[in-house]
Amino acid sequence: MRCLTEAFLSSDSRPPVSGSGLSEDERFSYGYSSLCGKRMSMEDFYDARISKIDDTVVGLFGVFDGHGGSEAAEYVKKNLFDNLTRHPHFVSNTKLAIEEAYRKTDADYLHNGPDQCGSTASTAILVGDRLLVANLGDSRAVLCKAGEAVPLSNDHKPDRSDERQRIENAGGYVLYLGTWRVGGVLAVSRAFGDSSLKKFVLADPEIQEERITEDVEFLLLASDGLWDVLTNQDAVSMVQSILDPEEAAKRLTSEAYGKGSADNITCVVVRFLHKNSKCE
Repeated sequence: MRCLTEAFLSSDSRPPVSGSGLSEDERFSYGYSSLCGKRMSMEDFYDARISKIDDTVVGLFGVFDGHGGSEAAEYVKKNLFDNLTRHPHFVSNTKLAIEEAYRKTDADYLHNGPDQCGSTASTAILVGDRLLVANLGDSRAVLCKAGEAVPLSNDHKPDRSDERQRIENAGGYVLYLGTWRVGGVLAVSRAFGDSSLKKFVLADPEIQEERITEDVEFLLLASDGLWDVLTNQDAVSMVQSILDPEEAAKRLTSEAYGKGSADNITCVVVRFLHKNSKCE
């Protein structure tokens, strides 16, 4: 579903793409918005699915930001969640399934993909009242809990002390060339793809789990095009009163563009509908 707004039509010939969905049990809804922005090409991708697995309604949401080209991000969008939902322990051991699906997707891509392409990923898997967020790179997940922004991921930047130590222990190095870069090349320290740096740039996600309680209002996933110009709390406060998640996502991409973001901008908003169905 495409949405056209005057603000974007006057400033950019490629309007944002947006859409929404509602789970059949009406426990959550979602919306997304994705904009090429000031970039010449689009390397952001997103995925938003609602499935039923073993009689459990499952939400799968992701933002994937490519670098060196769009091929890796597009591949991850097409394959990651399929690999995950086919995992034999998806419901019984979701964390293990996520870890192994990430590694399989990376290995399969590297087998056939372009050498220099890579992609970040920020994904959220909702199974009942369990929310599992996995992250590679500098796309980010933030929860709104009683009006406060709660980060559910920690950006994988090469100057993060533990990441830098890991890279150096593996025989790599980190240089500052306008920003901190692995081997003087890549500005994130974990990603899909990037075969020439794979010894240092892992596809092992960091995973955080959260219970969806009554004070959890919504989840926001976004590429760094949003976070370059908005803080976690700014983003949460801006859309807290917007109950329609698609409208919230569109507001965020519009605001980031207006604040001068020079990157592609993509976000997914998942709103939890406690008034319709209590999380058990």
